[in-house]
Amino acid sequence: MRLGLIGLGRIGRFHAGTLRGLPGVGSLVVTDAVPAVVKQVAEQLGAEAADSPHALLEAGVDGVVIAASTESHPSLLTAAVEAGVPVFCEKPLATTAFDAAALVRRLDGAAVPVQIGFQRRFDPGVAAVHAAVRSGELGWLHTVRSTTLDPAPPPRAYIAASGGMFRDCGVHDFDVVRWITGREVVEVYATGSNKGEAWFSEVGDVDTSAVVLTFDDGTLGLVSNTRYNARGYDVRLEAHGSADSVAAGLDDRLPLRSVDPGVRFPAGEPYPFFMDRFARAYRAEFEAFLEVAAGTRPSRCTMADALAADWIAEACGLSLREHRPVRVDDVRI
Repeated sequence: MRLGLIGLGRIGRFHAGTLRGLPGVGSLVVTDAVPAVVKQVAEQLGAEAADSPHALLEAGVDGVVIAASTESHPSLLTAAVEAGVPVFCEKPLATTAFDAAALVRRLDGAAVPVQIGFQRRFDPGVAAVHAAVRSGELGWLHTVRSTTLDPAPPPRAYIAASGGMFRDCGVHDFDVVRWITGREVVEVYATGSNKGEAWFSEVGDVDTSAVVLTFDDGTLGLVSNTRYNARGYDVRLEAHGSADSVAAGLDDRLPLRSVDPGVRFPAGEPYPFFMDRFARAYRAEFEAFLEVAAGTRPSRCTMADALAADWIAEACGLSLREHRPVRVDDVRI
């Protein structure tokens, strides 16, 4: 298959290496706003260079991966769909949930498949939790817990343009708890604090947050996020039911130190970064996208899924600002 890749920043370069290593990718066409970067990546990976997204879409690609800046996602997604090219787009769909909703309405009914980059759905452990919940082996579900603890904060400029803790970081947790439960979040209560760099407050964000989610069947969700987990990159998912409890992320690289006498778990080196933690998941989601682009399977993560997680994040932002529970329907348009 001949794929295109738009955007060669940190995640774009990582994706380029992953895509080039897939047996199903015969050739790769890349482009970026910085010509020197395009030339460098193309030479490193033996890829073809395109001087613009338009030229890339005209290059006979079977699918396109969008890893460019968030503000460009709506226009690039629209251009790809209108060109009839299957699309993989990194989250989020747009800079705000309201812009994302407008994009979903604009492309509603299009026959071109779109997959959004929520790679946790493709993590083996997370997928096993999903299977356990959906099979009924846990009994009725009463609590889900999702944790994302970054070892260090991104740069100030990134945070200022990211949409904040809930839309940049917590949105992965919101998506995965929706996916494993198969239920919708109806109400949130969010709180947060700043004990790290002062610029988090200056850009209107928090460096640590906690959210209580209430699902439409009464299941409760707990989401914990921080930018300061010096021991390593910690992503865990728990599902607790009336008959059993399961967890993903409790391997020997868990960045948590037990102080119980005689306990040697975890014994491995902690994950230093999200790319290490989810290397297998990123590969698996692109393998799935090749099938989506070929028309042999539906998208596992649609624009509607991404928008649903965005509305939860939007409700969390309002809850944080106003110090009160917020119904998701109160922010959704």
